[in-house]
Amino acid sequence: MTEPKGPKVDLPEELMSELEEPKADAPPAPAPAGTQEQVAAELADLKDRYLRLGADYDNFRRRTLKERQDLLNYANENLVKELLAIVDNLERAVEHGRKEEQRGDTDNLLQGIELTYRSLQQLLTRHGVTEVQALEQSFDPQIHEAVRRVKSEQPAGSVVAVYQKGYMLKDKLLRPAMVAVAE
Repeated sequence: MTEPKGPKVDLPEELMSELEEPKADAPPAPAPAGTQEQVAAELADLKDRYLRLGADYDNFRRRTLKERQDLLNYANENLVKELLAIVDNLERAVEHGRKEEQRGDTDNLLQGIELTYRSLQQLLTRHGVTEVQALEQSFDPQIHEAVRRVKSEQPAGSVVAVYQKGYMLKDKLLRPAMVAVAE
């Protein structure tokens, strides 16, 4: 071996023996009596904790996956429950219309349908659904879908007819309004 660089320091023999590296072929020093049992017990305890932690994680993962799936499946449950009352009213209106068709009394049928329409509009409004304003507005491709161009007295690029209303849910577009645009 080469001589170490740097200043030479004279150390006592006992410190020199501690600093020397152990030889690779030397067996490890035996553990004091009783320590192997303690190490084995600690190892068993750590294995048990590891297995329990893994099981807890698997249970957590399964539970959150189920909760997420339930949320996706039943997120609109309250909305659908409220819509069922409107469906019932529409069914009653259809039944009444079939009976009144023979007598020619369409005023009551029309009133029932208008009432059902208003209740549906109120329900949608309560849940944050609003109608996209389109008629006589300037064409906006973000919220309008042009299906036709027509010659009109109105300024070019303005909406002159609405074929299907568009709707927003809070600030997200649910469906664009299908419109005709002036040339």
